[in-house]
Amino acid sequence: MMPATPDDHWWFKLTAPVRLALEGRVGWECGAMLAARPLLDLAPRGDGHPVLVFPQMFGGDLTTQPLRAYLQGLGYRAEPWRLGVNPGPSDQLLEACQARLQELHREHRRRVSLVGWSLGGLYAREIAKASPAAVRLVITLGTPFTGKPSPAEIWQMSARLTGEPMGLTERHGPFERTPPVPTTSIYSRSDGIVPWRCSVERPGPTTENIEIESSHLGLAVNPLVLYAIADRLAQPEGGWRPFDRRGPRGWFYADPER
Repeated sequence: MMPATPDDHWWFKLTAPVRLALEGRVGWECGAMLAARPLLDLAPRGDGHPVLVFPQMFGGDLTTQPLRAYLQGLGYRAEPWRLGVNPGPSDQLLEACQARLQELHREHRRRVSLVGWSLGGLYAREIAKASPAAVRLVITLGTPFTGKPSPAEIWQMSARLTGEPMGLTERHGPFERTPPVPTTSIYSRSDGIVPWRCSVERPGPTTENIEIESSHLGLAVNPLVLYAIADRLAQPEGGWRPFDRRGPRGWFYADPER
């Protein structure tokens, strides 16, 4: 994947109003999820291992319920984070996420897969770095962990707007450092909230990027995202392989290296 250039920055700014308007697709994506449910149910079945789902900023367990219900139907123990509304990053909240991971790891006596939507994906990445022995894999949805604006810059902007401090101390990060477990970043180039280049994972033997066409608000209900998550979670522990785009899948999942 080519690095971002100054021209990319201006292109993002120029197209921002259009991409933001396209966030209205979320209603269509919810309907598409319901219509595609018979096909989604054909995804590989799960092995019953726990999956901890982190919500987006200002979201909570209610916003991730459709995703968790789908994963439950496939045979996973899809678990909410149980920390209320996601108010934004803080060291205390990250420590609470870490405690929730350890709770599930002890309860199920199995490694936990982490799925994080937007800012929730940053939590997933950071606690996987801190406790890799408890984590099976990480999947992020439109998570800004690299590029410009950086997570710290986004937090500074939010703090100026709200008057409330936000962010993580320097002992967390660098955020672009990849977790030491299999890691998948799912993103959309037409995301109206997070510039897609901020979600591009570095190439590596256990890292990958999956590109889909989606709004940011619809990432947790978009049928293509749901299928990709199910496909990634169904891999045997210790047998991770990159997402296979060959055949009909290539019609729906663009080559992220193009």
